[in-house]
Amino acid sequence: MVKAVVGANWGDEGKGKITDMLAKEADIIVRFQGGANAGHTIVNDYGKFALHTLPSGVFYGHTTSVIGNGVALNIPVLMEEIKSITDKGVPAPKILVSDRAQIVMPYHILFDQYEEERLGGKSFGSTKSGIAPFYSDKYAKTGFQVSELFDEALLKEKTERVCEAKNVLLEHLYHKPLLDPRKLLETLHGYREMIEPFVCDVSSFLDRAVKERKTVLLEGQLGTLKDPDHGIYPMVTSSSTLAAYGAIGAGIPPYEIRQIITVCKAYSSAVGAGAFVSEIFGEEADELRRRGGDGGEYGATTGRPRRMGWFDCVASKYGCRLQGTTDVAFTVLDVLGYLDEIPVCVGYEIDGEVTTEFPVTAKLEKAKPVLEILPGWKTDIRGIRTYEELPENCRKYIEFIEEELGYPITMISNGPGRNDIIYRDKD
Repeated sequence: MVKAVVGANWGDEGKGKITDMLAKEADIIVRFQGGANAGHTIVNDYGKFALHTLPSGVFYGHTTSVIGNGVALNIPVLMEEIKSITDKGVPAPKILVSDRAQIVMPYHILFDQYEEERLGGKSFGSTKSGIAPFYSDKYAKTGFQVSELFDEALLKEKTERVCEAKNVLLEHLYHKPLLDPRKLLETLHGYREMIEPFVCDVSSFLDRAVKERKTVLLEGQLGTLKDPDHGIYPMVTSSSTLAAYGAIGAGIPPYEIRQIITVCKAYSSAVGAGAFVSEIFGEEADELRRRGGDGGEYGATTGRPRRMGWFDCVASKYGCRLQGTTDVAFTVLDVLGYLDEIPVCVGYEIDGEVTTEFPVTAKLEKAKPVLEILPGWKTDIRGIRTYEELPENCRKYIEFIEEELGYPITMISNGPGRNDIIYRDKD
């Protein structure tokens, strides 16, 4: 059976924890899109980890971790990440990398930095990990597939051809040092040595696994609102964040994805620029940020303070719909235990009219939140393991949001640890 774990909102919903938890019963975990530009924070018996490329199931000895063809593969970052977990006593994970995955090149990272610098105040708030230039090259058909590292004649010719084109931009647009094709070729030889032990035909491997009825988890990065088609364009990422893309980014038939677990936070947070209707500011935001997550709400990749807001039913309902949600995992509920009252965004007021449908970006920029105030539960809910034990107002909060979403909340996370989870039977 194939299951997908994806985000409903801007990312940072807690997908890493949910994937790590579900990996206990899984055989294979697949990253199917994105690169090292966003992180998943995991807390387990080995310690606290921020993963960027590795799937969140690498901590179990029985699993195989797969980097799918849809991933933006930064080879040195992947190698460093493997070392960072084994240095902390985690057994060496079994890793497979698709021969069709494309490589984040050193110049992608440079171009990302140069473009943000050039745009100045009109920049996209990039993490400067090379993601937009990488995907630009992929779809312009000038990217490097992993398989091409093993064809020396092709590699040499392509390196020279690509450097020629890139150097025009470096000289005339960015006024930066030019690329040396010989040095780039040497770098790629080093990449080849690093990645060779892991390379395989991932699509064929997964086809066999599905036929053998193995449990496969697809792990997405970021969330619906960062999708380039359906998100808050242009303040989005450069690869599809939707479960539907999991079939493409892993190389499996779409009908094999039987369960789509969409992760929602019990409040909202976002890293980077873009419309964020339920955003809060000042002391109110600082308090929620300080209490949020495990050690506060700061980006796992950038360390940037996350922007904070109340739960947004409009954005989350839209996010769940686009993902094709079968189950909602509701995370960091324990964080809200300090509040007397909890505002929830139930609609957007745009030009004097209230809507509960998520609009296109130009309208979103004008939206004001319509808030409904729910009573808080004023107690610590960590350690609770059954739904019935939760305080009445806490259950009412969950059930109110479930009603607004229109999708079943079947998992509730009430702490950062792997076992801080409440399963809720909706049958």
